[in-house]
Amino acid sequence: MRIGYLECFSGISGDMLLGALVDAGVPFSLLEQTTTALNVGARLEMSKVSRGGLAGTKVDVVPNDKPIADVSHPPHDHEGHSHEHHQHSHADHVHGEHLKTEHTHTHEHRSLSNILGIIRSAPLDERVKERASRAFQLLGEAEAEIHSMPLEKVHFHEVGGMDTIVDLVCAAVGCAALGVDRWMASPLNVGSGTVECAHGTLPVPAPATLKLLGDAPVYAAGPAMERVTPTGAAILRMLDVRYGALPPMRVNSSGYGAGGRDTAGQPNMLRLLVGESTEQETTEQIAVMETVIDDSSPQLVAYVSELLLESGAWDVYRVGVQMKKGRTGVQLTVLCRPDLVPALRDVLFRETTTIGLHWRLENKTSLRREFAEVQTAWGPVKIKVARWESGKIANAAPEYEDCRKLATATSIPMKQIMADAMRAFAEKNTEER
Repeated sequence: MRIGYLECFSGISGDMLLGALVDAGVPFSLLEQTTTALNVGARLEMSKVSRGGLAGTKVDVVPNDKPIADVSHPPHDHEGHSHEHHQHSHADHVHGEHLKTEHTHTHEHRSLSNILGIIRSAPLDERVKERASRAFQLLGEAEAEIHSMPLEKVHFHEVGGMDTIVDLVCAAVGCAALGVDRWMASPLNVGSGTVECAHGTLPVPAPATLKLLGDAPVYAAGPAMERVTPTGAAILRMLDVRYGALPPMRVNSSGYGAGGRDTAGQPNMLRLLVGESTEQETTEQIAVMETVIDDSSPQLVAYVSELLLESGAWDVYRVGVQMKKGRTGVQLTVLCRPDLVPALRDVLFRETTTIGLHWRLENKTSLRREFAEVQTAWGPVKIKVARWESGKIANAAPEYEDCRKLATATSIPMKQIMADAMRAFAEKNTEER
């Protein structure tokens, strides 16, 4: 698995990501071609800079001499609509640490349909268009919720400018060029203080940024300034980033994308690492729920176990226990996704006599799984296959339900059907084993 890891110790903005992509090996010419294809009157400039003693790449969006083209609607298509604007400041352009350029940019008031029309009309790969459009859709939904207004009445101001359109679309193109399967990021240094915007002075992170980040892990460090911009937050959402520590990986390339200023105390950089995962297993969180019952029949406990499995539990098992005062009880343990805890807890309280339970989160490690189908003398049987990250088979087993159905239909011992299925699978996969 190819991983892209973003180290956001100084936050993230659109220009920082573009710089990191180029520094990590994405051809600058590819981003230039993308900018030209958008036809919004802009071009890119690239420079090598130093931030905190580290060398990195700075990519700026600057206006062309020709006027900005809006291919979707006339410039004043919002007539009749409420003049609500994106509430963020020029943070992706002039404020905070991500000072993009000394050039003066013209910021048009574009609606979401304007921007989606620009992206849709550009001669770009459809997946790139989908990603960039999704990013602007998320921005629009965040603004609509903040202002308590319909999405179609939101008009972007600062992030409707040509620089943000170029940033987001070029980010989609550059990230696709790296061929990454999974994007991950460190906890986000969002900064602190306040930022000036079209609606006045707002705290950092700005409301739109905060809404976009959702439950992402955040903190504030360093001088008071904005470090994660709305564009940066939208890119993280666009890439479906997972947050956590640097995973085990073999780094193939790395890059540093520079912010606008050389801030004291830490490099004003975004670092990008790209490489192959060295994990041979998948780790995820699992919820473990436990309760002890001493006044229910075995049939009732069996019935509840079936209900829990039907409701999404991964596994349910029962263990006989000796309780106080010599009573015999049953410990019921449920394994499930963390988000299913409330629903499965309700099943336990509703269907059993328990009046209390405890639960905890643990780490679940598993191999990558898939299904294959083999033909036996009595019919098809699915085989569950577990693989290492290298693709080599670690384990395989016939599916119980398939074997049971064939055994019932043919009166052939199920153990014989299972053995025949595994023999057929082994013959098909001799080299892999």
